[in-house]
Amino acid sequence: MSRLAVLKGGRSLERQVSLRSGGRVEDALERLGHDVIGIDVGADVIERLRAASLDAAFVALHGQDGEDGTIQELLDVLGIPFTGSGVLACLRSWDKVLTKHLLAEAALPTPEFFAFSETAFEQLGAGETLPAIEKRLSFPLVVKPATGGSALGIKFARAAADVPAALVAAFSYADRVLLERHVRGRDLAVSILDGSDGPIALPIVEAVPRDEDFYDFEARYEIGRTSFVCPANLPPSVTARSHDVALRTHRLLGLEGFARVDLMLEEESEEPFVLEANATPGLTETSLVPQAAEAAGIGLDELIGRIVELALARGPVGASP
Repeated sequence: MSRLAVLKGGRSLERQVSLRSGGRVEDALERLGHDVIGIDVGADVIERLRAASLDAAFVALHGQDGEDGTIQELLDVLGIPFTGSGVLACLRSWDKVLTKHLLAEAALPTPEFFAFSETAFEQLGAGETLPAIEKRLSFPLVVKPATGGSALGIKFARAAADVPAALVAAFSYADRVLLERHVRGRDLAVSILDGSDGPIALPIVEAVPRDEDFYDFEARYEIGRTSFVCPANLPPSVTARSHDVALRTHRLLGLEGFARVDLMLEEESEEPFVLEANATPGLTETSLVPQAAEAAGIGLDELIGRIVELALARGPVGASP
């Protein structure tokens, strides 16, 4: 068996979710017989990684530092193999605006959008463009931070009067915001796991918030706030199309190991639209990747074991100094 570090916690707003993911990963790795060291990522992380004599690191660090390529770059420098995607793929998927531009360029379906920075809003008069944006996208709009995850800072704007407060909420999480056409339909998640023959799409999870009209942070992580259906009850053709769009997104962004692509299935057209991709998806009790794996006959321990095997097989990306 291998000596593995589980990187979790950290300083992001998703710290508590990360600690829960990391705890589940540690338990699974211990059941698999590995020598496991849990590391709550902080200022001493390099010292602790150097001292641990690791075979690999399992990245269960969500949000800033964990999904934006920061910890991956440090692990590259130290020559430590790690789970999940590399630096460039993390950068592409962390920045939702960059993701959407790449999707649009590749002719993959994603809702129409506009984006601007806080500086543009405050100093370049970007606020004056809001009526034109609202007219082109129509209401309701979805306003979200350009970076981050776990549905933090995402707001509905049902009318022009709702936009200023939604922007304030989004800017509190990032210095760039995304205004996106709301796609009315079904909230789907496609988890992807790499295998010997390339990435495979797992059964689709549909999230159905209870007594809510939006799948927000609380609905996502509080047990009982959302119902999950897996496999989602979809026609075979829609399932195939959703899998295809998700796999093409996975390849476009260069994601590796395991990832999740979030879609909205438009009610009228039954077209799956890509909302975002997650390079380090959650592994908590309510997270979607473990649910999808379970539906595919892959238990949590097997899932974690396969992810680690992929990292060990890939080996270190960088060279140890």
